Amino acid sequence: MRIDAFMNATNIVKRRSIAQDMIDNRVVKIDGVCVKASRNVKVGDVIEIAFFEKSQFFKVLKIPEIKNVPKSLSYEYVEKIVS
Repeated sequence: MRIDAFMNATNIVKRRSIAQDMIDNRVVKIDGVCVKASRNVKVGDVIEIAFFEKSQFFKVLKIPEIKNVPKSLSYEYVEKIVS
C-alpha cells in the first residue's frame, strides 16, 4: 500500500491529499529517509512526521485490506511511538 493511502486509511491524516502535500513538502520520512508518495509501506516500517519542531513516530503493525479503517480499530494497524 502506498504511504499516502496508508496515512489516510489509518487515520493519521483526514485526507489523502493532505498526506500527499506533506510528502511533497518533505515532512514525511520512513526509517529516516524522505519518501515519495508512491513508496510502499511494509510491516515494521517507522514513519516519522515532522510537525513544526517536534516529530511524531508511527510503527506499521499491519497493512489494511480496506480503504478506510474505523478510528476505533486504527490501533491494530499503526502504533504511535512516544519519544
